[in-house]
Amino acid sequence: MINVIVGKKGSGKTKKLIERANEAVSKSSGNVVVIEKGNTLTYDISHDARLIDIDEYGVQGADSLGGFICGICAGNYDVTDIFVDSTLKIIGQDMGDLTAFAEKMDALSSLSDIKVTLLISANESLLPPALKAVSAVV
Repeated sequence: MINVIVGKKGSGKTKKLIERANEAVSKSSGNVVVIEKGNTLTYDISHDARLIDIDEYGVQGADSLGGFICGICAGNYDVTDIFVDSTLKIIGQDMGDLTAFAEKMDALSSLSDIKVTLLISANESLLPPALKAVSAVV
């Protein structure tokens, strides 16, 4: 099961992501990866986390982001946590694509024993039931 931090703009999602990522760094015996769009979290996330600006790699769309994350896991056996900030800005606003992406991340999480957390800027009531089935909304 993956975690989803959801809420409208200005609801404190990024603050929760920063707290959870820094907590994961302090508890992890492996690597914590934080994927962001742009480089706004540089001074907020512990330097022990691997902070990735997804824009530097030209990743756009759910399939591209999914492949990118699978590549991270394939190349680094010791990844314990992955956080994705601005998920909808990266993959687009289509809730069907979001659901399919979340299902893929849930499968990856189960296979690799990696905790995946997605930050979604939307009203929780707009989330499809299929997304809620594979995730824990926090």
